[in-house]
Amino acid sequence: MSYKNLYILTDGRIVEEIGQNIKTLRLEANYSQQELADRAGLDRVTISKLENGRPATMLTIVQVLRAMQRLDILSHFFVEPQISPLMLAEAQEKIRYRASAKNKTPKNTDSEW
Repeated sequence: MSYKNLYILTDGRIVEEIGQNIKTLRLEANYSQQELADRAGLDRVTISKLENGRPATMLTIVQVLRAMQRLDILSHFFVEPQISPLMLAEAQEKIRYRASAKNKTPKNTDSEW
């Protein structure tokens, strides 16, 4: 399924697709549900529910992906902040390239001391 087709799916159907993809990853790694559950520190029933499209927490998904060494799947969630060319130019103007000249005359010449 293409990510572009996700917008035509309901939220529930997307959750089911994620579950099916996790099942596919598990089978490719040759893990039983129990083995994956043990590696992730979860119950086998939790893995079964996840694979069958039942809603799960983000923590559960992270635990399962970590157990299968597939955290790379989450890389799209970590977006580098983009800076506009205008903001970059303004930031460049504020960069100091040299120290200001030292004033050799005393600042307060009115003192009686």
